[in-house]
This record gives sequence, structure tokens and C-alpha cells, in this order.
Amino acid sequence: MKRERVRERHAEGHISATHVIQNPANSGEWIVFFKKSGGRSFFLVDDQDEVESFERLDDLIDTIRGLGIKFAEIHM
Repeated sequence: MKRERVRERHAEGHISATHVIQNPANSGEWIVFFKKSGGRSFFLVDDQDEVESFERLDDLIDTIRGLGIKFAEIHM
């Protein structure tokens, strides 16, 4: 799900949880996914519909804060 859509869905109350995990393809990077109230999950993707990954956890946290997300679970 692209950033603007995450903002919209979060504001509408359709995102029930935010999870941060290590990228399975590269353990030195982090990715984020959102659970919708219907049980489906979506990764944060860029403009090319590629899953966004972050080398620094601080950068990922700044990004999700910018989307209006205040709580996230981090899985290590």
C-alpha cells in the first residue's frame, strides 16, 4: 500500500495494527506491514509498487510517524 493510501486508511480507522519486521530478503533492512480490520495485511510500497525497506530503524519510524501511525510492534 502506498503512503498516501496508508494515510487515508489510517485516518478512516481501517488499519488495525502496524508491524515492523526484518526484511526476509536482507536481514540488514526493515520493512513495515499494516493489518486491516478484515484480517488482510499490506506492505508499505513505493511509487513503483516495490516493498519499501529501510536500513535504519530510525528512518522507518520517522516514515510511519509521518503517516500518522503512533503505535507499531517491532518483531526481531
